[in-house]
Amino acid sequence: MSYTVFLVEDEQNLSEALKAYMEREGWTVQLFHDGDKANEAVEETPHLWVLDIMLPGTDGYQILKNIREKQGDIPVIFISARDQDLDRVLGLEMGSDDYISKPFLPQELIIRAKKLLTRTYGQESEESKKIELNDYTIDAEARTVTDNHQPEQPVDLTTKEMDLILLLTEQVGKALSREDIIEEVWGENYFGSERAVDDVVRRVRKKMPRIHLETLYGFGYRILSS
Repeated sequence: MSYTVFLVEDEQNLSEALKAYMEREGWTVQLFHDGDKANEAVEETPHLWVLDIMLPGTDGYQILKNIREKQGDIPVIFISARDQDLDRVLGLEMGSDDYISKPFLPQELIIRAKKLLTRTYGQESEESKKIELNDYTIDAEARTVTDNHQPEQPVDLTTKEMDLILLLTEQVGKALSREDIIEEVWGENYFGSERAVDDVVRRVRKKMPRIHLETLYGFGYRILSS
């Protein structure tokens, strides 16, 4: 399912890393780097808040209080540099659903978030496995791509073009080298030129003009969510 996550974290490097990991899961992530901006968004309804306690402006406790008053049962994960029992207990008593202390590995947060999202919204259905990205619906099971502006007509992709799209959309935001793409799409025994990747990318861009397929010169490609 394409969940929407509001991530409130004032450490730039950490917030960008967490955003990248979440986007690889196919989630849409909105970043807030100060508490006041996040507090203005409590009327909105993401699927999950990931909320630092110590923030410039409004602190995480007040934001959590406002979320609970405005939106009730939206799940919230608290994160904090302060590994103290009092913080943990206070956060849970105020209504956070989970608490994680810095430093932590981004994948640990992803695992906890997945469990919380599944508990809140249920197991993914076949329909929810579809990826909505850049005005396209990508169905990995059916191996189809639909332009949401022309839903009655699927995008006509070759096998290699579809393989490339599925590979990159499974890891949104992650840069993949040409070598990685060759190995995954063409197989380990491929002995042709890496320019085959560039050719497929060029065709995909022509057929899917709104896809944000970024070239990393001298390295490879990645797909961005926005």
